[in-house]
Amino acid sequence: MTETQSTHTETTAYDVVVIGAGPVGENVADRTRAAGLSTAVVESELVGGECSYWACMPSKALLRPVLARADARRLPGLSASVQGPLDTAAVLARRDSFTSGWKDDGQVRWLEGTGADLYRGRGRLSGPRTVTVTGPDGRESVLTARHAVAVCTGSRALLPDLPGLDEVRPWTSREATSAPSAPGRLVVVGGGVVATEMACAWQALGSQVTVLVRGDGLLGRMEPFAGELVAEALTEAGADVRTGTSVKAVSRENGAVVVLTGSGDRIEADEILFATGRAPRTDDIGLETIGLEPGSWLDVDDSLRVTGHDWLYAVGDVNHRALLTHQGKYQARIAGAAIVTRAAGEPVRTEKWGAHTATADHAAVPQVVFTDPEAASVGLTLAEAEQAGHRVRAVDVDLSSVAGASLYGDGYRGRARMVVDLEDEIVRGVTLVGPGVGELIHAATVAVTGRVPVGRLWHAVPSYPTISEVWLRLLEAYRDA
Repeated sequence: MTETQSTHTETTAYDVVVIGAGPVGENVADRTRAAGLSTAVVESELVGGECSYWACMPSKALLRPVLARADARRLPGLSASVQGPLDTAAVLARRDSFTSGWKDDGQVRWLEGTGADLYRGRGRLSGPRTVTVTGPDGRESVLTARHAVAVCTGSRALLPDLPGLDEVRPWTSREATSAPSAPGRLVVVGGGVVATEMACAWQALGSQVTVLVRGDGLLGRMEPFAGELVAEALTEAGADVRTGTSVKAVSRENGAVVVLTGSGDRIEADEILFATGRAPRTDDIGLETIGLEPGSWLDVDDSLRVTGHDWLYAVGDVNHRALLTHQGKYQARIAGAAIVTRAAGEPVRTEKWGAHTATADHAAVPQVVFTDPEAASVGLTLAEAEQAGHRVRAVDVDLSSVAGASLYGDGYRGRARMVVDLEDEIVRGVTLVGPGVGELIHAATVAVTGRVPVGRLWHAVPSYPTISEVWLRLLEAYRDA
C-alpha cells in the first residue's frame, strides 16, 4: 500500500461481513439483516452473481425457445407452423433482457432495501474477523465483524492444462451464455450439465455443434439412460456427439480453432467451449492470513461454519457440498439463521422445523438439466445406492405409456426410474427424462427428503391425465417386481 492510499483507509465495524453478492451472499445478508444484525456485503463484479448474469438465468432464457419449439413440433396441428429456424437475434435479445444488459441496478436496489451496506471492490480476509476491501479507485476500507464473516464467492470454470489453450481464447460457461451471436461451428468439450445445455441451445440457434466427451456418455452423475436419451436427441438435431474422446491440443489457424483429439482426429471450429469442471473462487481472498490454503474448497460443518474457525462461514459452491444455485440459497438460509442464533448466545437447533443445520446436501439434491428432452433427478442413482451399502431395487417405467405424456404430442420419448430401499421401504432416488419432467422433480424431492414409506405413496393420488401419473406406474412396477 502506498502512503497516499493509506490515508484513505477507513475501518468500520459490523455484526456480519459477507464476501460475495450472488444469490448465496444476498440470502445470507437478507437473513442477518431481518434479525437486526448490521451487515456489510462486498462484491467485486455484479450484484446478483454468476446465476443472474452468466449461468441460470441467461442459459434458461436461451433454452426456453428451443424447448418450446421442440414441444410444438410434436403436436399435430401446430408442428407445420414451427418447422423453420428460430429467430436467433430475438432469442439473444430476450436473453439480454434477463441479464438487464449485464447491469446490476435492480439487484443493488434490492440489496440496499434489506438495509445491508454494499462495498464495491475486491474483498480479502486480512486476519480473523477482518476483511479489507480495495475499491475500484484503489481506496481501502477495513471491515471488522463482531460475529461472523461469510465467504460466498462461488466457483469459476476450470480449464485444462492443454498446449495452445491461451492462444485459442476458449469459451467457458460465461462466454457460452453471453455470446452476442451464434458461431458457425462450435466444439463443446465435456459431458455434464453446462456442456449438454449449451450444445442443445447453440445447435438450435444455428451452430453446427460437435460434443467431445472423454467418458462413456453424457450426464455421468445421473442414471446412464439420462445421458443416452439426451445424446440421441442431440444427434437427431444435427449435433455430432463423440464419446470416449479426449482433447490432446488446440490452436488457432487463420482465425479458426483447430482441435486435435487423442485418437488423432482434427476438428475445425469457430469457437470452443470447455465445460470440464469448476474450481472455488478462493485463490485471492486472503485465506493464508487465517491459516487456510488459498484456492482450496472450504470444509464446513452442517451449519456451514468452517472447520476450526468459529466466526467463519463458507456458503454455496465454495464448500463443494452441492454446486447448484438452489442448494446454495438453501445453505444461505441455514447459515444466516445459525449466525443470528449464535450471535444471540443460543445453541443452534437441529430439530426438523427451523433447523440450523443443512442436511439436504447429502442425499436429496434435486437437479434439472434443461435439454430436449429434460433430465431431472434427486437422491441416489442405483449405482450410488448400492455403493453406499443400501439393499435396493430399481423400477423403470416408459414415460410414453403415461396418458399425460401422450398429450405432449406424437413420438414422446422418456423414462423414469425409482430406486427403493428394500429394508426401509422408502425412496432413495428418482430420475426422470422426457419433455416436461422438470416440474415433476419436486414431488420426488419431497418423497426422498421426507423418507415417505412406499406404502403411503399409494395414497398420494396423481391427477389424470398428467405426467405425474408416472408415480402410480412406478409403484405398480415395484409391487409387481
